[in-house]
Amino acid sequence: MLVGNIPPFKTVPAVGIETVGMTMRFGAFTALDNVSIKVPAGTFHALLGENGAGKSTLVKCIMGFYHQTAGQLQVDDREVAVASPRDAAALGLGMVYQHFTLVPSLTGAENLVINRTDVPAVINWAKERQALAAFMETMPFTIPLDRPVSELAAGEKQKLEIVKQLYLGRRFLVLDEPTSVLTPAEADEMLGLVRGMTERGELTVLMISHKFHEVTKFADAVSVLRRGKLTGTGLVSDLSTADMAAMMIGDVKLAELDTRLPVSDGARAVLSVSKVRAPDRTGLKMIDIENLVVRSGEIVGIAGISGNGQKELAEVLAGQRAAETGEVTVKGRAYGATRPETRANNVRFIPEEPLANACAPRMTVTENLAFRTFDVAKGGKEAIWLDGRGMKKRASSLIDDFKVKTASPASPIAALSGGNVQRAVLARELTGDVDLLIVSNPCFGLDFSAVAEIRARIMKARNAGAAVLLMSEDLDELMEMSDRIMVMSEGKLVYETPAREADISVIGAHMAGHH
Repeated sequence: MLVGNIPPFKTVPAVGIETVGMTMRFGAFTALDNVSIKVPAGTFHALLGENGAGKSTLVKCIMGFYHQTAGQLQVDDREVAVASPRDAAALGLGMVYQHFTLVPSLTGAENLVINRTDVPAVINWAKERQALAAFMETMPFTIPLDRPVSELAAGEKQKLEIVKQLYLGRRFLVLDEPTSVLTPAEADEMLGLVRGMTERGELTVLMISHKFHEVTKFADAVSVLRRGKLTGTGLVSDLSTADMAAMMIGDVKLAELDTRLPVSDGARAVLSVSKVRAPDRTGLKMIDIENLVVRSGEIVGIAGISGNGQKELAEVLAGQRAAETGEVTVKGRAYGATRPETRANNVRFIPEEPLANACAPRMTVTENLAFRTFDVAKGGKEAIWLDGRGMKKRASSLIDDFKVKTASPASPIAALSGGNVQRAVLARELTGDVDLLIVSNPCFGLDFSAVAEIRARIMKARNAGAAVLLMSEDLDELMEMSDRIMVMSEGKLVYETPAREADISVIGAHMAGHH
């Protein structure tokens, strides 16, 4: 808390925590099983684990959102009872969420001051601004506090979220996937500044992340959860990413991704987009694709921060958004994404948020798996009636092949987990001949083993000769998967590079609009 013009920093050192035998049960289900983790004051600790491993449950117990069934929390070597987030705040514990919690219409300064517990009914803004200026001098972050938050870049908003916690006196911070909305340069800068604060003893950090390169670059130590249990912990300097992956997923053999054959010089153009202009979803701006070609047996990756036109480009290619000018061709013929054209050209889609965009949520898994084939009889003729028995048989085979976990093929597809919905969509879209595959953020929000499996399936389609257009906000994914990478910024393709020669900092600069 601020007292006059005195910044809080000089007197408040970093806070260390330890969970001892932390257990959390929900009825018969044990979400967290006897987890003991120590995060000493002034360290940067990473928490890894697949979806459902217990990471968020552990953090919610530390922050007072849940009250653990057994075990204890120690703060600075004293046992404490944290019955609510307010108790956690009083102990100096804070959390920065994946999604921003700032009020967009207020300035940075207003967002900071209104979050204090002692904010007066009438605020003396001259005094507050003077105090804030003194406080910001102690911060490694530079953020314009006088502008509305809605005008700030994503990186600035994320820094302001961290500054808000520090301003409120929090000296132990949980960072939940803090870089999911940032460019590589913004992510590196923000984590580097936070790391500097831990080294100076001003802050302790527990970061939930799925990005190994961030963990190895910034964290001192790592703890790994699997199915609610602690499976490993250690200094980052002593562990390889393969060690961490093995702790996360056990002894599962991951499909080898780099089985790719080189793209042949004579590979034919399958998809060609020329001079296509279409309104974006606001209707205020246009996407403008001058020239995009994807050849047989090639993955072209489109990098870009969310909201730069990737979604609209995918919608144009799926026939969900009309282009005002320009031409889309597949295999040299004009393509309008009608069902007969899609079928004749073997075009398949794996859209973002597949439950909303590629499924009928209340229909069964069997029915959703039949969307491509229900109206085709043997021999390719148009079917006159539905073949229920054939649909069931085919669904069982696809469920087995793609390891879709479902209570029954007759369950509504909405009852499946995110990874299993994605597996079901892949099963439908990647079975049979595929000449063109258009994919958007295929692994967003999925866990480590699902990600590896899905990427391997896409690579297999490429190696079999499919042309793949891969739009992803995950730069690691694009570097790992693509043959060529293009950057989309403000509705245009602004940069292109072969993936093997790609420089992340150059790609990041183009993503951020610094061409």
